[in-house]
Amino acid sequence: MVEYTLSGALLVGLMGAGHCFGMCGGLVGALSGQIPLAPGRNQLAQILLYQFSYNGGRILSYTLAGVLCGALAGGIGLLFSIDNYLIVLRLFAGVMMIVTGLYIAKFWFGLVKVEAAGKWLWRYIQPWAQRFVPMRSPLQALVAGMLWGWLPCGLVYSMLTWAVASGNPLEGALIMAAFGVGTLPALIGAGVATKNLALWLQSKAVRIISGLALIGMGIQTILVGVGQLG
Repeated sequence: MVEYTLSGALLVGLMGAGHCFGMCGGLVGALSGQIPLAPGRNQLAQILLYQFSYNGGRILSYTLAGVLCGALAGGIGLLFSIDNYLIVLRLFAGVMMIVTGLYIAKFWFGLVKVEAAGKWLWRYIQPWAQRFVPMRSPLQALVAGMLWGWLPCGLVYSMLTWAVASGNPLEGALIMAAFGVGTLPALIGAGVATKNLALWLQSKAVRIISGLALIGMGIQTILVGVGQLG
């Protein structure tokens, strides 16, 4: 089941690329424009070094959040010995995946309300994150990514429900790391200003296909949970 969840998390990151590009692409592009490029060296290689450092920090934050969510869920289950506790969480994760698919396909925008719930935390992190902009070194880019990784995002929150449903800090970490890796093509593309990729990711057909695929994964998750309840 872990292998399936990890592959699913990777696919969610890939299929949510249009949302990632729309939400974070402008930020990543702006950060790339401020990279101190050394003359006489391969500029693309320098940009990629900063981009992988920044995105590596972002994925580290996702992984940490996965650890915390998995540990919290597992701890609550052990503390209260609740029957079918993790199965109920899996059902909720399936519902959130359907909501995410509807959002990405632009059929329904209820996920925006979930994003709003994270703004209280971001209010405290944002001042620190802004201190590392512009980025002056790959290490600074890594730290900036770790802080900006807490930017409110409905897609991230949806994946955190998978981490919670795992009920295990290691599995929660792996799920969020796999999701983060899945988002790399879109955000690395944003960092090197690949205009054609941006247009393709945000095309109506790609959005609808990705959204429907996520809805299908959510339905399958719910069906598996219902079967476990029986």
